[in-house]
This record gives sequence, C-alpha cells and structure tokens, in this order.
Amino acid sequence: MRRRDFLLGGGVLAPTAAAAGYATGVEPYFRLVETHWHPRPATWPEGLKLRIVALADIHMGPPQMTPDRLRRIVRQSLALAPDLVVLLGDYKADHPYVSRDVYTGDIIAILSQLQAPLGVWAVLGNHDWWLDRHAQARRGGPTFWHAAFDRDGIPVLENAAVKLRHRGQDLWLAGLGSQQAFRGAARPGHHDLAATLAPLADDDAPAILLAHEPDIFPKVPQRVALTLSGHTHGGQVRVLGYSPLVTSGYGNRFAYGHIIEHGRHLCVSGGLGCSRVPLRFGVPPEIMVVDLG
Repeated sequence: MRRRDFLLGGGVLAPTAAAAGYATGVEPYFRLVETHWHPRPATWPEGLKLRIVALADIHMGPPQMTPDRLRRIVRQSLALAPDLVVLLGDYKADHPYVSRDVYTGDIIAILSQLQAPLGVWAVLGNHDWWLDRHAQARRGGPTFWHAAFDRDGIPVLENAAVKLRHRGQDLWLAGLGSQQAFRGAARPGHHDLAATLAPLADDDAPAILLAHEPDIFPKVPQRVALTLSGHTHGGQVRVLGYSPLVTSGYGNRFAYGHIIEHGRHLCVSGGLGCSRVPLRFGVPPEIMVVDLG
C-alpha cells in the first residue's frame, strides 16, 4: 500500500472508530441532558404556568441503565421542581446486551421516589406489553406492569383521563394505550383515542395527552393542548437534525423534539435508555422538561 493511500485510509478509519467508540461506550452510558421546551398552545390558558418533567424509555438493564443511574435521574428530576411528572413507557430492556435482569418491582420502587404537587402518572409502552407473555396470549390487559405500578401508588392511564386542579384551574391529563401493544406483523395496539378523550366533552378545561408512540398525533384534535410522547429515542443516532432510522411510520416527522402542526403541539423525548442495541450518537439520554404558560 502506498503511503498516501495509507494516510488517506487512516484519515477515514480513525474518526469512524472514534465515533463508534463514543456511540457505544460514552453517550449511552455517561451522558445525561435536560432538554427544555416551551410550547404555547392556543388552547392553553394565558398565564397558567405548569412545569412537566417527562421520563421516557428507561429500558432498565445494566450495564447501560443501572438502578443507581436511575436513582440519580430521579434525584435530578426532583431538583427541577416539577408541578407534574409523567412516565412515558418502556421501563425495562429486552435486548440481548443486558448483563443482568432487574426485577420490575425494583424499577418501580425507584420511580416511586418521584414526587410532584399534581402527582406522578404513567402510560405503558410497546415493550412493556411485549414482556408480558400472558397479556400477549390473551390479546388484552391488564399487564403485570399495571399491577406493579398500582402497588407503588403510581396510576397508569390506560385509555383514560383524569381531571387535575392547578392554581385554581381545572385541567385534564389523558393517557393512551400503546399503539403497538401486541406482537405480530401488523403490531396491533391497545389504544382507543375516542374513549381516552371522551371525558373531555364534559367541559373546556385544557388537556394534555400522554401517548407512548407519537404516531397518533395526526389524529389528535385541537381540543388537546399538548401531546407528550417517547418511543423513538430520537432515532438513537441523529446527525444535523436527521435520524437515519426512526421507529415511527412517519420517519423524521415525529422523530424528536417540539413539533407544531396545524396549531397542535407535540413534544417527543429522546428517552433515557436504548432499544435493540446500546448505542447512541447525537441524541444523548435526556430528562424532558416542558414549561407551559
């Protein structure tokens, strides 16, 4: 090999190797950012301030996501002084790169340390459903996650809505079932948007929707001020605002961040853990903070 070709080859291979090392050994293990969004939906009352801290896609499984690391994430979340904490699904890793299993109850026991004046509320993700073989077999819930969250006092909103009171103002918090709850070629869901939003017809109080997968967003009516989602992990690899592979039927349209369409607002978290492979590049694990009003 000529010296020039060798140097050119090294000039390509060295940065590539460095990027691969960072993506597999640094970003998914050691980085954690706080991402702040400030949506201003037209249907949100002027001056009603609400801080939401959202944790998505924890995918608990050492060595990438350990119980101690989740405890640190919980402490950092509490330091943000949220009015409301929401958990957006996919709590346990099911990829083959996990060094040891962590019991479901231990994961939720850590999450139960979260506190906020308006409470801590959860929805389930597709992986939560997939890990329950009995729910898969009967094509229905509840899952063992529902029972485990209930034991530790964290309500799971499964196609349901609850009315909260904040600074003298009523508001709705709704939670949609996973849109990919069941394994299979079509990955049918356990979601029912009409049933989820039915209680909102009683009044015109502002509403927030939790939906693990963001693909429901085009069907969400303007009655809902804000939709919060996870699932995509921001693509896990993101360069200059583009993700080559996104677990959404809409590709990069709903891959990550604050999206506004036809006056409707969606915030998609990049998540905390990893799915399929423990790799992240350009989209570090994040605590998503949403400030309304």
